[in-house]
Amino acid sequence: MKLSARVEYGVRAMAVLAIYYQTGPLPLREIAEQEKISLKFLEQIFPDLKKANLVESARGSQGGYMLSKSPNDVKVGDIVRAVEGPITPVDCLSEIDTKACCDRKDACLTRQVWEKLRDRINDVLDEVTLIELVDIKPVYKSS
Repeated sequence: MKLSARVEYGVRAMAVLAIYYQTGPLPLREIAEQEKISLKFLEQIFPDLKKANLVESARGSQGGYMLSKSPNDVKVGDIVRAVEGPITPVDCLSEIDTKACCDRKDACLTRQVWEKLRDRINDVLDEVTLIELVDIKPVYKSS
């Protein structure tokens, strides 16, 4: 199982916003430059973060994005679900696509392991907040 680039970049961008939480809006261009992420790609991710009420936007010359709430209150799981949807290791656990579930749901021999996996992944992602990420952030060296 591998998380998408949308998830990875979304979490990285949100960590940058957590670092600048008290300073006001940050332009996506600055996040893209700092994290070496395509600006176009970030422009596709941020509407999902805004829709999930994780970020707010401000227009104008001093505009950009900022966290909607404290970095203490934003969990990595919130970000993952905002940009990727529910975490489901197999299609039959999907809350969105009920047709993906086969007719063996109640008799499935393997369903319990997939449910445990889903629950554990969600538990780990929901244990980590943005403040924890920025408190343990690596030091960038200039090249």
